[in-house]
Amino acid sequence: MIRLGEVQTLQIVKKVEFGVYLGEEADAEERVLLPKKQVPEQARVGDGIEVFIYRDSKDRLIATVHVPKLTLHSVARVRVAQVGKVGAFLDWGLEKELLLPFKEQTRRVSAGEECLVALYIDKSNRLCATMNVYPYLLVDSPYQKEDRVRGTVYEISRNFGAFVAVDDKYSGLIPQKELYGAVQVGDVIEVRVTAVKEDGKLNLSIREKAYLQIEKDAQKVLEIIDSFDGALPFTDKAAPEVIRRETQMSKNEFKRAVGHLLKEGQIQLTERAIRRK
Repeated sequence: MIRLGEVQTLQIVKKVEFGVYLGEEADAEERVLLPKKQVPEQARVGDGIEVFIYRDSKDRLIATVHVPKLTLHSVARVRVAQVGKVGAFLDWGLEKELLLPFKEQTRRVSAGEECLVALYIDKSNRLCATMNVYPYLLVDSPYQKEDRVRGTVYEISRNFGAFVAVDDKYSGLIPQKELYGAVQVGDVIEVRVTAVKEDGKLNLSIREKAYLQIEKDAQKVLEIIDSFDGALPFTDKAAPEVIRRETQMSKNEFKRAVGHLLKEGQIQLTERAIRRK
């Protein structure tokens, strides 16, 4: 069977003026054309050739010796070549660009940028890209707790947090309670593995372990105080929402940082403010 969207080795079953026809075996009824310009010079009937199968501009199956950036159900970062009426068209390494329909975009993309996508076969039996990569990510990563990893944010949920494709292929999540700062879909971030779940998916955090993070948080608090001309108009007794909005920290993290600065004598705590000494 000739498999759309996959790399497979097929046999030359017939030579024609404009290329060769390939099939699984010599008498195969199902055949696909490999254009002449891609046929090896010494190729003969019966030889096997490794090819990728896709559809040409007339929607016919066609073979190529060039392997694109994406194969069926794989995930990769691909450049947007242009945006049309039905979606974006991606430069995935073949002459015919790959369609990323608007309905498969988790955010609108622009020409020239890169986006993380997976390759699937749509209802019309055509190859398409999708930014909904969750079902295509792997869960057999080599990472362990406390490893530092890099990944692409592909979805943000108010209920769950930020979904991250670690190494652009493994399934990871920054839980809502660990999500700080202006993280957006498409961002490439460095994070820490906090747990490897039973199903192989990774729990992640933007922040270091508490004892390592406290110095960074303390420095950040000093910078925030400076931005308020040396007097922060709230203390560690403020509402958690206020602290998170102004500092991108949880109340506990803010309290630890303030306590650290008090111990070092760098700040003065009043009833309604925190001041630089």
